[in-house]
Amino acid sequence: MVSGTTPSIIQPDKGAPLGTRITIPMPDDFHHHGRDGAKTAAVLEHATKQFHRCLFMPNLVPPLTTTEKALEYKAHIQKSMPSNSDSEKFEPVMVLYLTDHTTAEEIYKAQEAGIVGVKYYPAGATTNSQFGVSDIQKCYPALQALQDRDMMLCIHSEVTDPKIDIFDREPLFIEEIIKPLVNAFPTLKMTMEHISTKQAVDYVMNEAPDRVKASITCHHLLYNRNHMLVGGIRPHLYCLPILKAEIHRKALLDAATSGSPKFFLGTDSAPHMTILKEAACGCAGVYTAHAAVELYTTAFDMANALDKLGDFCSKFGAQHYGMPVLTASDRSMTLEKRPWKVPDSYAFGSGTTLTPLMAGEEIPWAVVES
Repeated sequence: MVSGTTPSIIQPDKGAPLGTRITIPMPDDFHHHGRDGAKTAAVLEHATKQFHRCLFMPNLVPPLTTTEKALEYKAHIQKSMPSNSDSEKFEPVMVLYLTDHTTAEEIYKAQEAGIVGVKYYPAGATTNSQFGVSDIQKCYPALQALQDRDMMLCIHSEVTDPKIDIFDREPLFIEEIIKPLVNAFPTLKMTMEHISTKQAVDYVMNEAPDRVKASITCHHLLYNRNHMLVGGIRPHLYCLPILKAEIHRKALLDAATSGSPKFFLGTDSAPHMTILKEAACGCAGVYTAHAAVELYTTAFDMANALDKLGDFCSKFGAQHYGMPVLTASDRSMTLEKRPWKVPDSYAFGSGTTLTPLMAGEEIPWAVVES
């Protein structure tokens, strides 16, 4: 076992027998961190093989606060593509980084350039969020423009008040921010990204209007906070929103495998150099782009819900974003229940490495064709 990892809860003997094959439409990822510089190419080596589309996060340094910056980053992504057939079919999707100073005019400009929405980071909530929103009401003109243009508000749904326990920040955000926003903007489309609590599941499933949906990561489906903390701290499981108790993991898994179109794939795959994860004050982020679809498949298999996998991975997100939904005849991915061992590390830029989720461990499912 690689230093910093943990024995997983994955149970290869549960679910479908070895050798089982399933084919689904090529998945989309509506939450992906591509980083910048030479590191982008390393991420794309994995992302282009896993996904048809990726919605790239704008929390770079400096952040993508304008249409020009977002388009420059899109061009950088396109220039960083690996030379394989997968990259020719890959579609990067862009959003702006919302700030207190984002104008309605910038939103109109972004929409005309093909940018699908904005990302709302509460200031201080996660990596490179220090430029984010300090008071959401300052953003109301921009949000009105989003609503007018039928664009998406993507949300990191956690309060940042240091007095609030880190495990309680998502439920409080729903009460203090999400519900007032839903009332203030009656047709604005919203994505609560990487939800991590039973309260968020219950809100999206039972209370939120249909225009409010949620993405779920594979690591929140497979791990709880005990895996990160018991017997020693595992830095490669540290992420924001942080892993929660088992009751929350089970609620997320039930939601993802329910067949409800309110939940869809968003990996929040977030690469960091290994030396920055295995540090006295390590970075938040779990890297899953190397095997995201295999990990989601494993979670669905353990829940005996492989028949729900295709819609979660390839349909519900595209529908929410108003994008064409792929069918298996358009482009497909075939997976087989055939264990394979994850490498201990992957190259990440010039002379550095990252440690992927389940480094040195076996994943029960493998992509055999895409």
